[in-house]
Amino acid sequence: MTDPLSLVDRAKYASAHCAADFVQDGMRVGLGTGSTSAWLVRRLGARVAQEGLRLMAVPTSTRTAELARAVGINVVTLEEAGWLDLTIDGADEFDADLTLIKGGGGALLHEKIVATASDRMIVITDAAKQVAALGAFPLPVEVISFGWRASQALIEEVLATMDVMGRTTRLRMNGERPYQTDEGNYILDLELVRIGNPRQVSLVLNQVPGVVENGLFVDIADQVVIGHADGRCELRDLSSGTPQITEAQVDLAAARNIFTDL
Repeated sequence: MTDPLSLVDRAKYASAHCAADFVQDGMRVGLGTGSTSAWLVRRLGARVAQEGLRLMAVPTSTRTAELARAVGINVVTLEEAGWLDLTIDGADEFDADLTLIKGGGGALLHEKIVATASDRMIVITDAAKQVAALGAFPLPVEVISFGWRASQALIEEVLATMDVMGRTTRLRMNGERPYQTDEGNYILDLELVRIGNPRQVSLVLNQVPGVVENGLFVDIADQVVIGHADGRCELRDLSSGTPQITEAQVDLAAARNIFTDL
């Protein structure tokens, strides 16, 4: 029988499965958006059904909320949950310091709010997302629709003073219309190639009128779970200041039965 999972999907599943074990009964948990987070949500739904796991989940997008409800997870708003014990989310890129680029799925504003309203953030990803320097993946910047061209021009102007290798900016599209986030905003994708100082770029971008938030997550993530196609998952913990690395093994057989993507 042909395995429906690609090597990348197997790695994503392994990462999400391992990270789901960090969720304990009674926790308030932020759920990310994207393909790896979809695996996490399904694994948590299985734990709810099989173990009676109780949790309050705050999704970062309508897509994640719909999936969470479908698999039996108790979905609440951030206001109802208050402060969160843990957020588990994916990343488009991460470096050795666990600085991230997020927002490829269009939920960067909600993702950053939820992550920073948590005691801890765990990143779930595959090894291909680790880079020596951020920037190969376009950096998403959420802007309000009013005057977005002016915001784009101002962003391009400030990028000229930043330590980046590229300065092309593009409005994200959904067919023939601009892509809109859950808040009704637009996204500009910045093709920077290499970001020399992510902290500085993040601070400067958020000063541009019309910018709501950017996809650089600096000093937010505490741990990363890296999945591999053979079912291994590697946990790197930077919360103590000194990287701690542990490994585990996941049985991939169950993944073949729930292969679904967002």
